[in-house]
Amino acid sequence: MSNGAVERVTAAVRGSEALSGAPAPTLLAMLSGGADSVCLVHVAVELLGADRVQALHVNHGLRPAAADDERFCAGVCRALGVTLHVERVEISATGNVEALARDARYEAAERVRSAAGLQLIATGHTASDQVETILYRLVSSPGRRALLGMQPRRGRLVRPLLSVSREDTEAYCREAGLDWREDESNSDRRLARNLLRLDVLPLLRKINTGADRNVVATAAELRDEAEVLDQAVDEAMRRTGAGGVPPSVDAARLAAEPGALRRLVLRRLAEAAAGAAVVVRPEDARAIERLAERGGSGVVDLGGGLRATVEYGLVRFGAEPEAAARLAAVSLPVPGRCRFGEWDVITESSGAPAGNDLGSPDAARLDADRLADTLTVRAWREGDRMQPLGLDGTKSLQDLFGDRKVPRSLRRSLPVVESDGEIAWVAGVAVSDRFRVTPQTRATVRLTAARRA
Repeated sequence: MSNGAVERVTAAVRGSEALSGAPAPTLLAMLSGGADSVCLVHVAVELLGADRVQALHVNHGLRPAAADDERFCAGVCRALGVTLHVERVEISATGNVEALARDARYEAAERVRSAAGLQLIATGHTASDQVETILYRLVSSPGRRALLGMQPRRGRLVRPLLSVSREDTEAYCREAGLDWREDESNSDRRLARNLLRLDVLPLLRKINTGADRNVVATAAELRDEAEVLDQAVDEAMRRTGAGGVPPSVDAARLAAEPGALRRLVLRRLAEAAAGAAVVVRPEDARAIERLAERGGSGVVDLGGGLRATVEYGLVRFGAEPEAAARLAAVSLPVPGRCRFGEWDVITESSGAPAGNDLGSPDAARLDADRLADTLTVRAWREGDRMQPLGLDGTKSLQDLFGDRKVPRSLRRSLPVVESDGEIAWVAGVAVSDRFRVTPQTRATVRLTAARRA
């Protein structure tokens, strides 16, 4: 790249959505010492002013040159009049060191940003990083998301240099008279991204010199189209009534949707259950649909401890249920509340019932005089029996679960509430006739259970 690098990079950053908005944002720039991050800090100061920019250097202590990198970054910030924060973190030598180091950097950045009262965190990712990221994701895991790449702005995280190449940032630094540090680990071909950068990308550029531009342009186009797809999924979620806790959808209503939308709805529900982006493979989606079509029940393992359970015409997503032995019994005062597994169980005292408000399995209302002052919440046990409200004689909970179509995947985690060793209520299933409200009832206790989101 010839003369004019400073002007071109500055114009690209000014025109990006990363730093858009008025008034100008305050920024914490991630500074490693490489050309990309030095360029980032310099151009941010030029556009926003030194008083609106601070920098963060994270010293992982993994390289012999780590101390020299830290001193170099301090010198860069002194020259620019920018406050530098240094965080020293320890990374385990086992496992995915790159991923652990990345997570440590972002955790440190959010901690420093919050303490300093800054608005945004900026990284020095370039278009070159974008190409490497897309190719790496594409060969590592299936799915459209692999092709979307990194976003210029996601929440508080911004990437102002995402439209310029690594060659651009180096040319910027040379033209502006800025030094930078080279990371010797960038030549280590044992790291997948280095292999892509050093061996794969040069071959692609031999096929077409515009290979990088085509990858970046395709990712930008797909991100625009993703907004339309997301709207279509929102509408399909509403049509099918999908959602809730745990995330679920009626299989018959889902079957009426086009195949691609069915898969996208299933993925949205899986993400809600996992709290993170999840790849629902086409073969997994077909397996779920086949189970639902047969009207039977079964489980599809989605990996990472996540599974889809098909029962009674519903598809539910969640982690493998905890065994009953792991759910220790807990005490529940009256009035009061407790946490049992994924549930919050609450008791509230009140006076005599108004009219015919005798409660229901979802919100039980019991006779306070018949209940103990402290109840016990536990999991279902084999052999448990109770006399449900309005039924002559007792019935096993296993039969009640079957009669009332309680999914097998939920049975072991439902709160069973005891009073002096006798089952008074099974959340969402049945109220015991023994503790029912009668015309002679003077005070009542209301029990509710809410699954934690």
